[in-house]
Amino acid sequence: MADYGIRIHETGGPEVLRYEELELPPPGRGEVRIRITAIGLNFRDTYERTGLYPMELPGVLGSEAAGVVTELGEGTTGLAVGDRVAHATGPNGAYATAQNVPAESLVPIPDGVSDEAAAAVLLKGLTVWYLVRRTYPVRSGETVVFHAAAGGVGLIAGQWLRHLGVRAIGTAGSADKAKLALENGYSEVIAYRSEDVAARVRELTDGAGVPVVYDSVGADTFENSLDCLRPRGLMVSFGNSSGPVTGVNLGILASKGSLFVTRPTLKHYMGELRTAASELFDLVSAGVITPNIGARFPLADAADAHRALESRATIGATVLQP
Repeated sequence: MADYGIRIHETGGPEVLRYEELELPPPGRGEVRIRITAIGLNFRDTYERTGLYPMELPGVLGSEAAGVVTELGEGTTGLAVGDRVAHATGPNGAYATAQNVPAESLVPIPDGVSDEAAAAVLLKGLTVWYLVRRTYPVRSGETVVFHAAAGGVGLIAGQWLRHLGVRAIGTAGSADKAKLALENGYSEVIAYRSEDVAARVRELTDGAGVPVVYDSVGADTFENSLDCLRPRGLMVSFGNSSGPVTGVNLGILASKGSLFVTRPTLKHYMGELRTAASELFDLVSAGVITPNIGARFPLADAADAHRALESRATIGATVLQP
């Protein structure tokens, strides 16, 4: 049976996504072949499509998928044909019906988690894990700000923060998104289109500000996020859905309270991949974290999925179906 995938030959808009037949070689040493059953859609995919994050061209997009092991490469241990697995830190190529993946990049999917749920939460959940457990390890009783609260990462963050006893203030762009965020762990949600986020955060914290802001929006929210922080607070910039932050005058960090800024990425935290995935999937199995799958698209319609994501029309996670 032929395999198919979404390949790009040049960077650009969603129109550069092409559904094409693939010729996969046998899995190499230390690799396994997986038959992909569900694919997670992420903003990272759009950054690679546009060229913001460079990738080798032509290439198949996608960094998150769940599936079933169908073939083992030489020297592969710890996995067997038929195992259900997922990955979010391996090579690109997940927008496909099959993929060769290094065994070390794969995590087992436990019985209490479906393939679709694994594909919907793994990358986003690992992102939340490193943000709230490692970049700034939150403590019960603290108050934090998390932008894009109704997005795929934001909804998982709200659930996880509630589980950890943290008061989460979210931001959202519509009443429907605000309602969803409140249902998923946020104590308050600020309508960023009509409210001054920093002023509202100061009001909600009796003027003190918060110790940390988690910001995946980027250019549109950067300075306002700094204004939410208490002295010596930490701004965690982990995405740029509105465009990258540029031209920053470091002097504003001093004037706004000797602030800290970090721009973390998942790959620098994945020495603990199995630990992080196990913690995440345990919470999914226990019902603490739910996938909140807002939309499903056939893999061949990946361009439509990208358009929906970039227009901020999506709520929660989006899954591509091979």
